[in-house]
Amino acid sequence: MTAGRGAGVAAGSSHVTNHMVEALDRGGLRLTGPRRAVAGLVAARDGHFTAAELVEDARLQHPGIGRATVFRALDLFTSLGLVERVDLPGGEHAYVACDSVHHHHAICTVCGRSLDVDDSGLGDLLAAIGARSGFHVTAHRLEIFGLCAACAATGEGAP
Repeated sequence: MTAGRGAGVAAGSSHVTNHMVEALDRGGLRLTGPRRAVAGLVAARDGHFTAAELVEDARLQHPGIGRATVFRALDLFTSLGLVERVDLPGGEHAYVACDSVHHHHAICTVCGRSLDVDDSGLGDLLAAIGARSGFHVTAHRLEIFGLCAACAATGEGAP
């Protein structure tokens, strides 16, 4: 497991913003002021975030950026693999900023911290499922929910 957004990415938010800007450039997409602003808002988030939270951040920090702009930017960033939509245990949808390398997320159900989890061994498991069942896996997504080390240490969220 490697530390993801929740493990202090806010401190490296300029790195995340630069990563997003470079991906827009590679995709031949214009870097507009609003896109840069939304990229900065995403980079400043610590852990998962909802679209509504991002809209509120924009309202407070960039009053000229509307709800539609935030949603369009989120859709674009998702299509570029810069953010990923996750389905939380309660049925809500949220987003996490991530690298474009295929990986999965472990999300703390107490504080929202998100850790990037590599694909170690999962490819072999999927191949075995395919071999046993004849099912041809074309894509997969894994979300793991539980307690991060910090919340587990404090006993928060323990059953």
